[in-house]
Amino acid sequence: MKQFEDWLNGVTDPITAWLTTVNDWVYSWIVIIALVGTGIFLTFVTKGVQFRHVRTMFQHLKRSRQGAKGGITSFQAFAIGMATRIGIGNITGVALAMILGGPGALFWMWVVAFFGMATAFSEATLAQLFKQRHPDGTFRGGPATYILHGTKSPFLAKLFAAFMVFCMVVAMPMVQANSISGVLQSSHNVPLWISGAIIAIAAATVLIGGVRGIAKATEIISPVMALVYIVTALAIIVLNLDALPDFFSAVFRSAFGLDEALAGTAGGIFAAILNGTRRGLFSNEAGMGTNPNAAATATVDHPVSQGLIQALGVFLDTVIVSTATGFIILTSGVVDLSGLDSTASSYLTSQAVMGSLGTWMAWPFSIMIFFFAFSSILGAYAYADANMVFLGWTSKIWERGAQALAVLSSGVGAILAVPFVWTLMDSAMAFVTVLNLIGVLALTRWITGALKDFDEQHKQGNEPVFNEDTADLPSRLPTNGWVLTE
Repeated sequence: MKQFEDWLNGVTDPITAWLTTVNDWVYSWIVIIALVGTGIFLTFVTKGVQFRHVRTMFQHLKRSRQGAKGGITSFQAFAIGMATRIGIGNITGVALAMILGGPGALFWMWVVAFFGMATAFSEATLAQLFKQRHPDGTFRGGPATYILHGTKSPFLAKLFAAFMVFCMVVAMPMVQANSISGVLQSSHNVPLWISGAIIAIAAATVLIGGVRGIAKATEIISPVMALVYIVTALAIIVLNLDALPDFFSAVFRSAFGLDEALAGTAGGIFAAILNGTRRGLFSNEAGMGTNPNAAATATVDHPVSQGLIQALGVFLDTVIVSTATGFIILTSGVVDLSGLDSTASSYLTSQAVMGSLGTWMAWPFSIMIFFFAFSSILGAYAYADANMVFLGWTSKIWERGAQALAVLSSGVGAILAVPFVWTLMDSAMAFVTVLNLIGVLALTRWITGALKDFDEQHKQGNEPVFNEDTADLPSRLPTNGWVLTE
């Protein structure tokens, strides 16, 4: 098995080098500008929706377990989204960003998140507006649908959907499985191939249940694992409260290139921006076009309601959870970022946790990592399923084929080199993000129209209910998601 691992990594090393060069250029000149620029623009046209509706976000989240009417509840859709948001991106991804870009990468993750909340709100609202009702009472939709209607280009919509399927059944499972195997090997000497086999078998077992099975699994796994991780992080923060000023000082000094010792192995302020943006995008997924696939499945009274809930997910993911990870790493006293390379990202956070709380945390943390990553694999498949429906790949052959590919990617991803799986994921993310943002910007009037309708009802003290006949939309909806049924 070791010979197979060496051969596989030998084949992928040249691909990694080439993709890294391409990614650096694409992120530097296209993705960063498009991502932050769109976030700023949407913050302006929605009048800072992510700031003025904070209380409303929590109110709607509190009621989000009700009203499924045979479909998927708002909370289940939120949980599927959080399954891919809160997880490896907050643990391995943050570690990788700090290794390459220094602690300052965290600051640029925050920037991406605050403006990204407006983007997440907008894409989720669009997904709700243009969703399709299926005979079984569930809904499907997402960027492919609104790109089609926003750009009037079936080619761009199908291209997005096809790349999203690849991203979610190949690249995403590889990254998640790789993080699990890295932790199990470094902390418990579990061979990579054994981890891969366990992950593949577990994924196959749950994926057979389809989207409803995934929703039920992630509804339990995601909130519990997120809560356990946050409690662990809070315990470390409480034990190291005196380190908070130094932590934030290091982040800001590194973010603006004021301390060469905190520059990261890639070096300088540009490395902090580049890696903070990449890992911020992977962590909170705002603008990437993944979470709208989950948002579209929810049964809600108004599209904006789910938009607000999905926007809240970006804040919880990056500003709370990712920051906590950064604090754990910097204050553990057992980590020297300057002496590490990207391969250390898979186990860096676990070592920091054990350094702060003791070696007894090895197994609890490893179990946490497993369920974080595993729920992300499940959530990713739900996104792939929505895009396969859009493409018309709805036969049992396509469904089983996609499930088999996701299982295979999980098993193989566990033994691949860290740089390859992350570089492949970056490439896939860049492509779908740009296509998604084109669709969002083309439909700005639909976003502001739905938000205006919501705001007017909310100001009157009413619980907003959507009716396209009275909403201030550019035209009638071309889909059946809001057609009243008996």
